[in-house]
Amino acid sequence: MALTVPLPRTPIDGGIARWYEDGLGWATVAGPPVQLVTGLRFDVLELPAAAGRGVLRRMGAATGPVALMGRRMRLLVAAGSAEELPGLLDWLEWGGISLDLAALGADGRMAAPLPPGRGDSGTQGAAVWLRAPVPGHEVESSLPALRSAPWGGADAPCLVRLVAAAAAECHRVRLLSARTRGSAAQQLSPQRFASS
Repeated sequence: MALTVPLPRTPIDGGIARWYEDGLGWATVAGPPVQLVTGLRFDVLELPAAAGRGVLRRMGAATGPVALMGRRMRLLVAAGSAEELPGLLDWLEWGGISLDLAALGADGRMAAPLPPGRGDSGTQGAAVWLRAPVPGHEVESSLPALRSAPWGGADAPCLVRLVAAAAAECHRVRLLSARTRGSAAQQLSPQRFASS
């Protein structure tokens, strides 16, 4: 009598964590959803999607992988870049200005988008790749970095240019949003005329 061994079960996450861990060497945290650990192999600049679209228009291919989750865009940058963001914003004269620009660095997490070709997650607002990382390629060397930093390769896109574009686009989106809200409020308020 021969005993058969059942096939291994499909992981609960559909193999998403394995794709990131084995294909890219990125650390994950079990989900749902699977989370990517930031600060080890990459950091993340997070900004409104409208501002992110402007950054992608300005920078072209000079960005690394880009993810979208709901109304937020996430640009992957070299590990250690999150620590540099406040100083860069000050140096670029954006310090003290309220920008909807954040960085995820050491001990941070971001929801892992489905790997390319895995179909739709079925969940509205779920993370998706706009520019996906490619397994088997050195992703980290293509991430925007400071040229003078130990993690900044000579061929890597410039983190300073990316942060400058992101700050300008975040500010533009904020001003347009304020103008839209202001004109809507002005249309709703009654007109007052001075009498002579």
